[in-house]
Amino acid sequence: MKALVVRLDSFGDVLLAGPAVRAVAAGSDHVTLLCGPRGEPAARLLPGVDDVLVWEAPWEGFDPPSVAEADAEGLVRLLRDAAFDTALVLTSFHQSPLPTALLLRLAGVPRIGADSVDHPGRLLDVRHRRLPGRHEAEAALDTAAALGFTPPAGDDGRLRVLPPPDTIALTGNGPYVVLHPGASAPARAWSPQRCAEAVAALADAGHRVVVTGGPGETDLTRAVCGGTAVDLGGRTDPRTLSGVLRTADAVVCGNTGPAHLAAAVGTPVVSLFAPVVPAGRWAPYGVPCVLLGDQRAPCAGTRALTCPVPGHPCLGEVTADDVVAAVHKLLAETT
Repeated sequence: MKALVVRLDSFGDVLLAGPAVRAVAAGSDHVTLLCGPRGEPAARLLPGVDDVLVWEAPWEGFDPPSVAEADAEGLVRLLRDAAFDTALVLTSFHQSPLPTALLLRLAGVPRIGADSVDHPGRLLDVRHRRLPGRHEAEAALDTAAALGFTPPAGDDGRLRVLPPPDTIALTGNGPYVVLHPGASAPARAWSPQRCAEAVAALADAGHRVVVTGGPGETDLTRAVCGGTAVDLGGRTDPRTLSGVLRTADAVVCGNTGPAHLAAAVGTPVVSLFAPVVPAGRWAPYGVPCVLLGDQRAPCAGTRALTCPVPGHPCLGEVTADDVVAAVHKLLAETT
């Protein structure tokens, strides 16, 4: 059986689809993951994926392409030629799978399943409805099960990636705590000043600190390090970052892709979680976690990219001492 799994949004979203992908792989001969460009690096880290197709949908992302630029007809031709037997469309709780399902139906995919609030007509063969408040990783597994794919024996359903590389040449010897100051949306980021204060406070408490960030965040990581931490800003690709996170004692970061990557390599997370989306659905999954941030702040549930409340109080009131205490709580629980 040739199976297609679709997850078109971000890096972290694709990582959260990992357990469902493994369930599909257990019941298929070949699994292709169709993802967007932001999710591609995560797709290539997932066990069970035989092939990756990348397509930028005109309904996904912060700056999606026009319908003409997206070339949906080209995608339909590609999918038709691939002759998939079944397709699992995975979306977040606030997204519709039906645009994707329509393209799959036009491509001749004979069996399509997804979670859908909206009436699907003839676009879905299996219409699943998720349980209220279900975590995104669990909801994806539930949808896969509705389509007939269940995890193989011994699979605990946690996030997982391919074995990370040895990164001691980057991090140096000895234990360390990772602080990742960036986030995909400003509403989900702790302020650079508070991040710098946390680096200093963790160092004062006896921790060696490693600061991580992408190629566009080197100014941020340099400022946050303050001459105290190891600055890995711009020096890690996603696979290398998985190695850095795997050997950390704990990871401190917002609700962003590296939080889910840390969970995928089994590292405890101090989650600076802005409640613009529900923590019950998006918090680091399957690892010890301390959630910081006012989950009842006025921004809760708004899905805002930029904080709608002056002063960003949901995270602005979290202090460096709170982070140090959370790290120590995790270390006490896991040692």
